[in-house]
Amino acid sequence: MSGDLLNYAQELINKQNTVAAILSKCNNMVSRLEKAISNGAGIVEQPKLLSSGLQLADYQIIGLNWLTVMHKQEMNGILADEMGLGKTIQVIAFLAYLKENGLSQAAHLIVVPSSTLDNWEAEISRWCPELVVEKYHGSQDERRRMRGRFAKDGFTGFDVLLTTYHIVGSTPEERKMFRVCKLDYVIFDEAHMLKNMTTQRYANLITINARMRILLTGTPLQNNLLELISLLCFVMPKFFAKSIEDIKSLFAKKGKSDGDQDEVSQFQETQIQRAKRIMKPFVLRRLKKDVLKNLPKKLSLVEKVPMSSQQKIYYHELVDYYSNNKGEVCSSSERAGIAIMMEMRRIANHPLLMRHYFTDANLRGFSKRLANASSFKKTNEQYIFEELAVMSDFQVYQMMSKHEFYDVKIPDNLICDSGKFRYLDTLLPKLKEEGHRVLLFSQFTMMLDIVEEYLRIRKFGFCRLDGATAVNVRQDLITDFNGDDSIFVFLLSTKAGGVGINLTAADTCVIHDIDFNPYNDKQAEDRCHRMGQQRPVTIYRLISESTIEEGILMAAEEKLKLEKDITSNEKGEVHEQRCVVKLLTTALGLDKDQEEQLNNSLNNSIASPAK
Repeated sequence: MSGDLLNYAQELINKQNTVAAILSKCNNMVSRLEKAISNGAGIVEQPKLLSSGLQLADYQIIGLNWLTVMHKQEMNGILADEMGLGKTIQVIAFLAYLKENGLSQAAHLIVVPSSTLDNWEAEISRWCPELVVEKYHGSQDERRRMRGRFAKDGFTGFDVLLTTYHIVGSTPEERKMFRVCKLDYVIFDEAHMLKNMTTQRYANLITINARMRILLTGTPLQNNLLELISLLCFVMPKFFAKSIEDIKSLFAKKGKSDGDQDEVSQFQETQIQRAKRIMKPFVLRRLKKDVLKNLPKKLSLVEKVPMSSQQKIYYHELVDYYSNNKGEVCSSSERAGIAIMMEMRRIANHPLLMRHYFTDANLRGFSKRLANASSFKKTNEQYIFEELAVMSDFQVYQMMSKHEFYDVKIPDNLICDSGKFRYLDTLLPKLKEEGHRVLLFSQFTMMLDIVEEYLRIRKFGFCRLDGATAVNVRQDLITDFNGDDSIFVFLLSTKAGGVGINLTAADTCVIHDIDFNPYNDKQAEDRCHRMGQQRPVTIYRLISESTIEEGILMAAEEKLKLEKDITSNEKGEVHEQRCVVKLLTTALGLDKDQEEQLNNSLNNSIASPAK
């Protein structure tokens, strides 16, 4: 046996011993917690500081008890209840408990996505007006003045400082302030944003000077087991700090090429069991089906819809082109993998997301008109043409409209000519007639732009929220939709509209184009299937038939299976796949060598579409 092999074996044994020691500590923690609970640690009644007209649900009281036990044991935790179970309310109740009993040692910091900032402020005011909230938000000048006050007085005069992920690390001054000024608890909402321990965001947030940490997430596992370990290392950094590299090494994915299928499945099963044991002391997760016995049922439907005739022609032309140019697919850095897949996805969603309607001759004419327009900064017709040439039909139309060339139009029949819109032509009138209201999600803002035009043509009332919607406008849109029955459809981008907002006025959710990450879609649908919903909820996932979307659906279902294996007691095989490689291999008929070449060109990375 060679020296290298012996060294490798010894290194592996050392890493396994490290993880075994961590598992032993975790088991001791479980025993401590169980003993504390059996001795009556925690509280029974909801804090008196909470508004008298509001009552925590029984499972929320249990969650509050868990947080108080963790507090008394000086353990940080991850409250990972399924989306829609009121994690915000449980945290507010816990902060009220700390204040009521004089247990707060300093102000608390709550870090949230921008889209939920106003909702958090409103919920604290509603549930516990006694908690004094300071919102650290606004312009750079406004924040500079606040930092001056904090530098002089510290975090005083309030119980809770509320801010966003973007702002907490946006400047060196802000990073320094949160690193130096002392806080009691820091609470991270939507904490799956901390899933990657190699990012700058993770490095910045882990330095916040707080005595204790609570992470809130409805999706504790997203793409792989290592993401879960990133969260655990964040919530208990001192516990895991010296072992991070060993943990990363042992929990890294094992690909199919690393061994036969049975060996890979056994390896992954071992990972899952280890992760479950490490999770146990730090994580509380309940599912709606277990605790909300009166929550109306949710029916999830996958609707595989045929593309329109012209859409089908465009799609097959694109597939045929890349099938006949496999060398370009496998080796070209510019158009490899992800870009090609995105072209397929665009046509599968709507033909106007590519350029087929406006000809080059049209663009030459548009270039001349734009060059002479006072509102358009460029004057070189060739440069303008080159800019227009890479745009989709709908982008060209938007560009001309922006500069008031309103005679440039796309006919209504082309706006409405997609398989998914034809399905909506049947679905939406029926839903409206029956008194339903609809949330319609898309990952792509350009797709939402086309849906807007479609809804105007069909004369359906709607409002819209996406990543470009100003933070101070978002809560007004939510309030308007929940209070105004005449707004039939709420258009939302999957990420901006899928996080932490309550839209229970709707009982129907349409996922126009599914996300590579199924948890983003789950968050989106839980905007209406949550506490407060009085009616059964129906989810429609639209999949263009016989396209790459069918493969994306299969990959998404696989990721959800992995979560089930982690958070339940069931065992099962899990097959990790590199999604882009597998999808293109299937769609374009690549052989094994071409698949491996594509794999290398992507550098083993999977990127999500830009939002």
